[in-house]
This record gives sequence, C-alpha cells and structure tokens, in this order.
Amino acid sequence: MTSIKNITIISAVLLAVTVAPACKSKKPLVQKPAPAEEPVKPQVVPDSKKTEPVQQQAAEMAPPPAPKPDYNFKNIQFEFNSAVLKTSAYPILDKAAAELKKDPSVKFMLNGYASNEGTDEHNLALSQERANSVKTYLVNSGVSGDILIAKGYGEANPISKNIDEASRALNRRVEIKKQ
Repeated sequence: MTSIKNITIISAVLLAVTVAPACKSKKPLVQKPAPAEEPVKPQVVPDSKKTEPVQQQAAEMAPPPAPKPDYNFKNIQFEFNSAVLKTSAYPILDKAAAELKKDPSVKFMLNGYASNEGTDEHNLALSQERANSVKTYLVNSGVSGDILIAKGYGEANPISKNIDEASRALNRRVEIKKQ
C-alpha cells in the first residue's frame, strides 16, 4: 500500500515538473509603433501661380499605368508519347495564366507538336491532346476558354533536328502564341 502511495507521489511530482514550465505566462512581444509621418505641407506660392501646385500634386498622386502583359512564354515540354503535363510546366503555365487574364480581348493559339517517332496520324493526335491539356490547365486557372484555340501540328515545325533523344525532347512541346 505504501509503495502505491510512493509511486503516485513520484508520478505527481514528475508530472508537475514537466507541465509547470509550459503553464508559465509568456511575456507579450510588444513592438514600438513606427513614428508617424508628417503630412506634406503645400508650398505657398504667389497668387499668379496658384494652379501649378494643384496640377503638380495631381500628377504626383496619379497611379502608375498598369504594366503591359508579357506574352513571351516558354514552351511547355512533354514526355515521350504522353500528353500529361510535367510538374516543371506548372510555374510556366501559372505565369501564362496570370498574363492572359490581364487582357481578355486578346486571343491565343496553343500549338501542339510531337517528335518524329511514331506514325503521322498518331503524332497529330498526340500533339492535339497536348494542346488540349494545356488549354484545360489554363481554363482551370481562370483563363476564359473563348480566347484559347488548341491545335495539333504533329511533327511539323521542329525546333531541333530529330537526330537524338535530347533534340527529339525539345520538339515534344506546346507553344503559346498571340493570335
């Protein structure tokens, strides 16, 4: 009976020692407020030039013009015999989606291509699937499907000679072009 009491007391002491530090009140981190900026005082000008400060202030307060969209996109690369987007294509497509949303009046061509491996019919269908997968990603990112036209070109327009695997990999692509 005494051994049970001793074990209970020791357990209670160990529990108190481990839990007590966690219960201490923590001092709040208080940061000093930033000094308030003094308001800009208008300059006193002779009566003949009263309109100039108003025009200068209006010009200074006008928001900067919106940046023009950058329609220079990298090609989206694909694996051999696949229309599934690579993970490395997501940042490129996210940037493209952000730029395409800036001006919804501009239309874009999604040109799909394939390397020279396989039949012409298969490569044409594969390149169309690649263009469609890019379009699906962009539409799911909030780009209007009305401004995107997906077209597959098969083996046409290679950007690299199809002599080795590295050059063929460059030809498995989708290009985003302004129409």
